[in-house]
Amino acid sequence: MTKFLLSVHVLAAILAVGSITVAASMFPRYALRALGGAGGGEGEGEGAGEPSGDRAAGIAALLHRVCRAYAVAGVAVPAFGIATAVQLGVLTDAWLIASLILTTIAAGLLALVILPRQEALLDRAADPSDRADGARRATARLAMLTGIFNVLWATVTVLMIVRPGSTTGA
Repeated sequence: MTKFLLSVHVLAAILAVGSITVAASMFPRYALRALGGAGGGEGEGEGAGEPSGDRAAGIAALLHRVCRAYAVAGVAVPAFGIATAVQLGVLTDAWLIASLILTTIAAGLLALVILPRQEALLDRAADPSDRADGARRATARLAMLTGIFNVLWATVTVLMIVRPGSTTGA
């Protein structure tokens, strides 16, 4: 049973969290283009050949939907992780507690900050009168927060592999 739980935990982490990190990392770039904050139109100046305007807004909306959908699926990661920890008898190990705390922070950051800011940027992109004002700053902040989210998950991954203080750790 432990091997099954661990396999589902790892697969859920790769598929759900991996998808979120990629989509959330790409979102600010397309949101900025949708808001008209990154050079001219298609084929002009900075980012020539890259989508802008409505096409960039569509891509940003798709990336936001990916983040939202996989955030729900991502609940399986800690659920199966905790079930695996119970089976292994490591629920009180420091490395696991630290991982759970970091996972909670990352989940909170995604649910309470990143997803709402993505939605706000999509709303701004839909309103032509509210597009360019502060777009670069808003997308840069979102990119920074997404980077923090990604670093939190990278740290959890390292803790899961190294298991510091564990008698079975590397």
